[in-house]
Amino acid sequence: MLEIAISVLIVIGAAFTFIGSLGLARFGDFYTRLHGPTKATTLGVGALLIASVIHFSTRGEGVSLHEVLVTVFLFITAPVSAHLLAKTALHLRVGSLAPPPPRAEAASGAQTDGAD
Repeated sequence: MLEIAISVLIVIGAAFTFIGSLGLARFGDFYTRLHGPTKATTLGVGALLIASVIHFSTRGEGVSLHEVLVTVFLFITAPVSAHLLAKTALHLRVGSLAPPPPRAEAASGAQTDGAD
């Protein structure tokens, strides 16, 4: 039964990693390409690491902490690096396929003078 759970986690991890890599290759602009490695691939590698923790914890002398530390490090650094990359792209005015959102003044309509 344990081998089945490990196998399922490996297949799920491989599928998420493949989908994330495919998204990186297929999406059209920088901002959408950023989602592939940060969302799907992180979940895929997380599932693979959980399978590794289960495998080595049951085969060894105790809980395998190496994979747990790698998982924590991955889940902390992936969103932070994606945020920094997106902020840098916005600062450098990297183009996007999506139209820009309306400015705050135009979206709220005409400004009122506060006398209601």
